[in-house]
Amino acid sequence: MALDFLKSDEQEEDAPDTSEFVELDAEPSDAEDRDVTIRAETLTELDDVDMAQKHLRNGDIVWVNIKQLRGRDMSNLKRAVKRLRKTVQSVDGDMAGVDEDWIIASPSYANIARSDDGEKAS
Repeated sequence: MALDFLKSDEQEEDAPDTSEFVELDAEPSDAEDRDVTIRAETLTELDDVDMAQKHLRNGDIVWVNIKQLRGRDMSNLKRAVKRLRKTVQSVDGDMAGVDEDWIIASPSYANIARSDDGEKAS
């Protein structure tokens, strides 16, 4: 056919150039290989927040019991929560209050799912 040369040009243009592709290994990411460690810390004084911060920086999820500090000194509790919040932000993590006595803080690889007001958490 007289127009066959047009077809072959279109097919060559549509064919992907393999020199533009980068081959990647199919190895699992570090997050998939990571052992997840969950720590529990109790705040009895302001300095106790240091250990929770250390665990967060090491990539651990931390449950923080604030009941004792809340009963003793509310201003120190506010300072401790502020310090913990800054650490969570620096590791690009997440933090949430579970109830009046517990806070959970997680590093960047773990997200905290929050229930809606109308739903019960399971």
